[in-house]
Amino acid sequence: MRCFWVVSLPLLRCPFLRLPAHTRRILLSPRLGFVLIAAGSLAACAVPAPVAAPPGRERIAPAVDAFAEEIARFEAADRITPPRAGGVLFVGSSSIRLWPGLASDFPGVYTLQRGFGGSELSDVIRYAPRIVLPYRPRLIVLYAGDNDLAAGESPASVFRDFQAFAQLVWRSLPETRIAYIAIKPSGSRWGLVDQMREANDLIRRYAATDNRLLFVDVFTPMIGPDGKPREELFVADRLHMNESGYAIWRELLRPIVEGSQK
Repeated sequence: MRCFWVVSLPLLRCPFLRLPAHTRRILLSPRLGFVLIAAGSLAACAVPAPVAAPPGRERIAPAVDAFAEEIARFEAADRITPPRAGGVLFVGSSSIRLWPGLASDFPGVYTLQRGFGGSELSDVIRYAPRIVLPYRPRLIVLYAGDNDLAAGESPASVFRDFQAFAQLVWRSLPETRIAYIAIKPSGSRWGLVDQMREANDLIRRYAATDNRLLFVDVFTPMIGPDGKPREELFVADRLHMNESGYAIWRELLRPIVEGSQK
């Protein structure tokens, strides 16, 4: 009985099909009576599509040096005026970057302002060897986690990243204290309030286990009598704070920042 194989030319010439040269000649020979279908689909040579990820958000690695320009500006400023060790480093996302007159809010304290807008905790960790550890600060004031939740990270993921940041710092600077500013409530992200509360609670309880950690509860005083964010503390985007919002942060942080100098 004669056997007929249906073979497409694109398949035989596919670079991913590792056939010896003599085998290809035999298969392509008209004497064998094979039916060659030249109109075969090119899909036979295509690289298979990846299998869909299981349900649940998968963390996407950030673009390489996503904040390259901002970090480079910090480093350039450090070369011009080398920071001195033992100061207070404010680091994190845009709530740190946009803080007006941060240095003057804490007179008599040497401060460094190293906020870069849109950053998440994972970004602060990634750039810590460049804009955290070299300063050898006595105290780090950290605000991050807000953008993480907005990007779909879970409260548990924010908590793990905070732990990772603390451990990274302490490997090089075991005496440095870290004051974590709670994820603030805001009108524009009020839909994430449950995740905010959970992340804050996880970090608050963790901070209670180590005297090098401080949890700064800005969440509670930024909530109004109606149980919602106080709109008078924010600019028009209902996300970033105005001077009244920063005044709350300043008063809560003042004893911590000033106490770090003793």
